[in-house]
Amino acid sequence: MTRQSLTVDEGAATERLDVYLAAALSLTRSRVLRLIQSGNVTVDGARVKAGHPLEVGESVEVELPETATFTGEPPDLPVIYEDDDIVVVDKPAGLSTHAGSGTHGRATLADFARTRSTDTDPERPGIVHRLDRDTSGLIIIARTAEAKATMQQAFAKHQVHKTYRLLAVGRVDPAEAVIRLPLDRDPAKPLRRAVIPGGREAITRYKTVETLPGYTLVEATPETGRTHQIRVHLAAIGHPIAGDTTYGPPVRPLGLKRHFLHAAALEFDTPSGRHLRLESPLPEELAKVLQTLESQV
Repeated sequence: MTRQSLTVDEGAATERLDVYLAAALSLTRSRVLRLIQSGNVTVDGARVKAGHPLEVGESVEVELPETATFTGEPPDLPVIYEDDDIVVVDKPAGLSTHAGSGTHGRATLADFARTRSTDTDPERPGIVHRLDRDTSGLIIIARTAEAKATMQQAFAKHQVHKTYRLLAVGRVDPAEAVIRLPLDRDPAKPLRRAVIPGGREAITRYKTVETLPGYTLVEATPETGRTHQIRVHLAAIGHPIAGDTTYGPPVRPLGLKRHFLHAAALEFDTPSGRHLRLESPLPEELAKVLQTLESQV
């Protein structure tokens, strides 16, 4: 753990804490936010929010955890599309997008991205968006910092359309709807998300693809990109994703070793202006579960 001590001067007065630290320590805003949220930043000895307006003379203390570096071979991932700006890969379940809690000594998607991207972000080189570790499917990696900024802006403007396939517990009714429930960190369990009044806007469209014994195969399209959004939204309407022990029953059914959630399609314009729609079939272990249920119809 490395400690940095900073004293706010007149030039930084009234500036937001996160903006100040990003510039002062040459860190990304996202990393600064994670440091603040995890309690690694104090102002005059107290924890404050990212938007805290600084005052002259305040003492800012920052504890920087050592960044774990994976020294083995990067993962070999299926490349679905590649050009001078981006690479789209089919991420398997069990692979984390980037280093974090529980990934020490294990390869991540970021390790693969370092072999394809010139982006110098030490933690998330070329990483434009993320998938949960146990969610499989399509994910975009930017090959340059410029392409990363362009694609992040496209995500922010909702110009990247994502489609997921999932198996929901029970018969989903209505068969097609829009879920609008605000999400934020669960106050009782900070690593989880929950429906919180006054939380961040979260919108998920879904429609039934197939009704099966005890389950429903669903196609979901998130219009916002909140952490765990689809998982929390489906659980909130009484139909958690099969195998999701975080937001559903504690025992996984149907022989599942992870939750049944797959990023099946991406539709977007590349930085060079090419319109793409890319698709990924269900991984074999999920396809077998589906076949077993279909045989019971």
